Amino acid sequence: MSQVARATAQVLICDCDGVLIDSEAVAARMLVHELEARWPDTDVGPVVLPLLGLRIEKVLEGAAAQLGRSLTAEDVQAIRRAVEAAAMQAPAVAGIAEALAQIPLAKACASNSFRPYVQSVLARTGLDQYFGDRLYCADTVPNPKPAPDVYLAAARGFGVESTACLVVEDSVTGVTAATAAGMTVLGFIGGGHASEAQIGALRAAGAVHVFDDMTQLPALVAQWTQREPSGT
Repeated sequence: MSQVARATAQVLICDCDGVLIDSEAVAARMLVHELEARWPDTDVGPVVLPLLGLRIEKVLEGAAAQLGRSLTAEDVQAIRRAVEAAAMQAPAVAGIAEALAQIPLAKACASNSFRPYVQSVLARTGLDQYFGDRLYCADTVPNPKPAPDVYLAAARGFGVESTACLVVEDSVTGVTAATAAGMTVLGFIGGGHASEAQIGALRAAGAVHVFDDMTQLPALVAQWTQREPSGT
């Protein structure tokens, strides 16, 4: 890794969409579909894709601002329901269950989605066995990612310092949030929405290592936990 950890790992914190559930590509397609239905003859994709990782409301707000369009409150709620319904059917990220089973750390999920959605998709995929009720979501903190609130809440929930937490994130928004919380972040680009361009973007946001295969995660976590605390 390119950075020495400052404390021994005690907690692994995973984002939900794009890390545990391979839902970002599904969500992006639905967002584009819903917006193009409302804004015919508009090329929505190039505007929406860079905004993934933000709350859906923020994605819609940003897309509308960039394209000079508008959405009603009813539009926003309808689009959010459509996106969540589509994402609800997405599969678990390939290899994530096996990877989590091999990692002997306490685990939490920190998501920019709302808690009922996260509970549902983790239960449907069987991943809830690794997290229990240790879910820290956008509707339970004052500010969603890229603010560090969900990550700070997770550290408090375990009674550990932020430096004892290792995070797996797939978006610049999430990496920014976890880095701001003082945590070490691994960037994941193996989801269906991933691209090579993400590697540099995640590193620039603060990820100490970027990987594309969940079978690598146990070894990466082991490397981090075996490092001695260092002030360098």
